[in-house]
Amino acid sequence: MKSALRRKAEPVIEEPVDLELLTPRQRDILRLVSVGHTNREIANMLQISVRTVEVHRFNLMRRLNVRNVAQLLRRALQLGLLSKSFGK
Repeated sequence: MKSALRRKAEPVIEEPVDLELLTPRQRDILRLVSVGHTNREIANMLQISVRTVEVHRFNLMRRLNVRNVAQLLRRALQLGLLSKSFGK
C-alpha cells in the first residue's frame, strides 16, 4: 500500500487535438456523459444500442487521448467542447 501512495500519477499526454475529428454523434455522447447519464440512458435517449454508445465513448476518449470519464470531462472543458455549466 505504501508503494502505491508513493507512486506518482501518470500525466495525461497533452497532444493537440483537431476538434473537427469529433463527429456530431460523439459530441452528443459527450454532452450526455457530462450531465451524468449512463450508457444505457444515453442509448435509450438516442435510440441506439448500448454497445453503440460504448463504441462512441471509446472512440471519443481515444481521440481526446484520455483514459477515464474524469479525464474526458476535464479535457473537454479545456478544449471548450463543454460549457462550464455542463449541458446548458
